[in-house]
Amino acid sequence: MRLVASDLDGTIVGRDGKISDRTVRAFHACRDAGVDIVFVTGRPPRWLTPLREQMGHTGRVICSNGAAVYDLETERILTTHLLSTRNVLEARRVIKGLFPAATFSAEIETGFLVEHGFLEDHSPEMLGALAPAPLEESLAEVDGVIKFLAREPDVSPDEFLAAVRPAIKNFAATTHSSPNIALLEMSLSGMDKAVALAEYASQLSIDAADVVAFGDMPNDIQMLTWAGSGYAMASGHPDARAATDLVAPAFADDGVAQVLEERLAAL
Repeated sequence: MRLVASDLDGTIVGRDGKISDRTVRAFHACRDAGVDIVFVTGRPPRWLTPLREQMGHTGRVICSNGAAVYDLETERILTTHLLSTRNVLEARRVIKGLFPAATFSAEIETGFLVEHGFLEDHSPEMLGALAPAPLEESLAEVDGVIKFLAREPDVSPDEFLAAVRPAIKNFAATTHSSPNIALLEMSLSGMDKAVALAEYASQLSIDAADVVAFGDMPNDIQMLTWAGSGYAMASGHPDARAATDLVAPAFADDGVAQVLEERLAAL
């Protein structure tokens, strides 16, 4: 074990935004043992507070399902793989034809763009300075999109993904990471967590066989199958659990910490 790669939400971060003390101690023990650590998340760079405040992590984070690499120490985006504005608008057109009630947003390098209705159930305080506008307008001067999101109020996440993924395969790669909200995440075709993690490991001269990875949702599947030891959470999505022979105990039982403690003891 030379590199630990972990998803955040549902894997080490709870719905309350908290990371358990046991999990924090396990990652610190890995670092003290000389094991490299990288977090690989669907979250955008602007939403990494748990890593800063609870984990004390100052290294690089693979964000937006691999589309961006962010340095927490310098608070700077290092690399991006952008989805073209044209493909975003084409994907939006197709999805809207399938699901007229769908609403949309886009993560760009400088912030977050939303259309009317995407965050209608959020409080004004959470909306902050966001000004909803049609993407055709807000993306007019933008070079590309890190992550494109579509939300649908009336279907399950899996149903939404099953209908949309084949319909827009020529425009974007599509996945989802929310267990309860039909929220699709789209990025540049060919880009996913595994691709970005492989690039990161290569920079450290670490082979896949020496990587231990953890995840819980469909957007983690490629990473779990690429890593030499890919652990799906017992509390995770059935597709993630089916993708690998290794299963970590449930999130509520500090499953990632349990596995890391055992593997460190065996070093």
